[in-house]
Amino acid sequence: LQIVVTILNVNDNAPVFKQTNLTEVVPEDTKVNATIVAREDLSASDADLDIIFYELTTTVQGTDGYFAIKGVNNPEIYLQKALDYEKFKLTTLLLYARDRPVGSTDTTHTATATINIFIEQADTKPPWFLPCTFINAENSVCISSPYTGRVNISEVSTEPLILEPGPIYAIDPDYTINEKIQYSIVGGDTDKVFSVDADTGNLTMNKAATSPDSYLLQVMATQVNNIQKYSVVSVEIKVVNKSVYPPSFESRIYNGTVFVGLVPRSFVLQAGEPSSPLMITATDEDFPDV
Repeated sequence: LQIVVTILNVNDNAPVFKQTNLTEVVPEDTKVNATIVAREDLSASDADLDIIFYELTTTVQGTDGYFAIKGVNNPEIYLQKALDYEKFKLTTLLLYARDRPVGSTDTTHTATATINIFIEQADTKPPWFLPCTFINAENSVCISSPYTGRVNISEVSTEPLILEPGPIYAIDPDYTINEKIQYSIVGGDTDKVFSVDADTGNLTMNKAATSPDSYLLQVMATQVNNIQKYSVVSVEIKVVNKSVYPPSFESRIYNGTVFVGLVPRSFVLQAGEPSSPLMITATDEDFPDV
């Protein structure tokens, strides 16, 4: 008697990942659709030889939609949306491998792999002149105000010029990279009256200004490693007459008269001259005609 026995495959094994915990460092400027983790590093095996169905989720709030898998049967992880280091610096993904489709009523076994993603800041921003004001919630765009200063006509200052709201200074906002910045004057100084120190940003004079007209300089801050990463700011230098003498009041004491019951903003009158408003005057020998 010949007896043929057929062994039926029962789903009694769970899928198995080669690695259950992976860590990937992803540059901020990685192109959309680029592969983050290869299929061969994430594929699970099943001793029952079942087809594996994959699902990817994220555990960090605000990082949904950036990473995805190629398909329900292809666990390759790719970048689905452009990264921004200011928005988040790390996230954790969970990859599920099942031997039955999601929603199946059959007995299902599941394996889980954890993928830790660290975002590496890239050199994506041009220099910022300080101080500056952020104009978006992510603090990724900062707008600086013009600098202002003054010099005396026909006089050469031997010290760096004092500017408002502060000295010329720029930084690399990609602060983990912090590339070196150099400065140059790119406009507004046809007579070469001024110079800017390439390393410090200090503004100095080469010669005296002979015209009362203001100078509107354009100063550029450039990354040394990449001249295409630059910013330009305006620096207004006003040319004024030198002030040697302090102003002085024409009288040391002024006497005035007011009456009870006057409404606010009423004139104070000169004492002894009730028809003349009280006048307080000062002179400055630097400006005899004013």
